[in-house]
Amino acid sequence: MKPKATLLVIDDDATLTRALEIYLIRAEYQVHIANNGTEGLRGLYELRPDLVVLDVMMPQLDGWETLRRIRDMSTTPVIMLTAHGQEADRIKGLRMGADDYVTKPFSLKELEARVDAVLRRTKGQEPSKANRVLYITDDLVIDSERWEVQRHGERVDMTSTELRLLFYLAGNAGRVLSHQQILAEVWGPEYVDNVDYTKLFVWRLRQKIEPNPSRPRYILTERGIGYRMEPA
Repeated sequence: MKPKATLLVIDDDATLTRALEIYLIRAEYQVHIANNGTEGLRGLYELRPDLVVLDVMMPQLDGWETLRRIRDMSTTPVIMLTAHGQEADRIKGLRMGADDYVTKPFSLKELEARVDAVLRRTKGQEPSKANRVLYITDDLVIDSERWEVQRHGERVDMTSTELRLLFYLAGNAGRVLSHQQILAEVWGPEYVDNVDYTKLFVWRLRQKIEPNPSRPRYILTERGIGYRMEPA
């Protein structure tokens, strides 16, 4: 039977990685284990996995530096494993380019659900308003047919989640979208209470497309409600 996807787990906890390997293989995934960040980066290059599960706390090359290097070379989805109660770690991971996080200790079923959710929104499932240029100005083109964004004629590197969020905002330019509407459409109904996701991913988009991210021109905040994409 063909596996649903290829996963790379980067964690130095041998007991945990063995449990994850057994459980996720039973869930019909192909699983590869890397015991440190350096080995994980090598595996990313050689295996080209569909998703990476990355622990924060590792000796030598920790999860933060590993994530930074992953984002330098790839838009592969990343789920971070963070310590219980460390909200700053979760925010840092999402700002640095992670797609999701799971807090330790976690159930294997919870991690599987997160893996399924991330893959569902990143594995080539284009949004319903595809096959056209959604947004165009003198310096910004958002093209859902080509599945890309260009700024000043240069392609902007974006993760699949960032693209889906931007496509949704651009496809509804001029409309105020609530955090809950955005979360349900881009992440899925199970994420509607995670307002931090919209805030942090909009922050990421602004760093990539706004001439001045601190004074946004394209993605505007509607305080207490959500966001609005300024019409082109």
